[in-house]
Amino acid sequence: MITRFFNPILLLILSSLALFSSPARATDTDLNDKRQYEFEYRVQQVYTTFGLEGKLNYTAFRQAYIGYLNLAKEGALRPGAPLTVIDFSLPSSQKRLYVIDMVQRRLVLHTYTSHGQGSGADLAKKFSNTPDSHMSSIGFYVTAETYQGKHGYSLRLDGMDKGYNDNARRRAVVMHGADYVSEAFIQKVGRLGRSYGCPAMSWEVYQQVIDKIKGGSCLFIYYNDANYLSQSRYLQLERILATDSETLAITRP
Repeated sequence: MITRFFNPILLLILSSLALFSSPARATDTDLNDKRQYEFEYRVQQVYTTFGLEGKLNYTAFRQAYIGYLNLAKEGALRPGAPLTVIDFSLPSSQKRLYVIDMVQRRLVLHTYTSHGQGSGADLAKKFSNTPDSHMSSIGFYVTAETYQGKHGYSLRLDGMDKGYNDNARRRAVVMHGADYVSEAFIQKVGRLGRSYGCPAMSWEVYQQVIDKIKGGSCLFIYYNDANYLSQSRYLQLERILATDSETLAITRP
């Protein structure tokens, strides 16, 4: 299996081992190594060209980018759909929701978002896919339809990672505005308020965010969870390396 993270030393070792393999096997290894090198270079290019350095954690972006391409390959995203990343390695007192316009090739929105009551105080540390857990769920989502609910204008989410967030609809995990998401709340309490698992936003930006990402875009809620990272089908880099050039060209710098 190809490693999930670019490692020049590993590539050198693999290339050396290939010299002792059969010609056909060596060619396959060389091709895979070349594709991975090119892919990692592309991710770095996109990250830099889109102006994400110093704003969005590179590891979080890289994983989100892989999932975005895998979802696009499956036809789950509308053409030109934005990529939204929520970085739950950051505390709620920091802006950790990022909306990236893949057509304009830049970060267009960067704001606060809440996590679930059961996930932690300022930092989210526990996650669940279980109804009534009041925890957030990590992984990849595809944004769906909007509706008017108890929180007003809201956005439904379809969790794509089985066992991690695929109960999102059943749990009514949606995006909406909330009084407890604001800088004033942070100054008073030291952190944001918490939801029942929804990534809630401030009243100042929630409608703008929802209007931008609704209807078939990719949302990735990132956390460094070893089990999830090894199990999510959308983080399988091998699927991207074997894909056609048109899919890889979606976000070509």
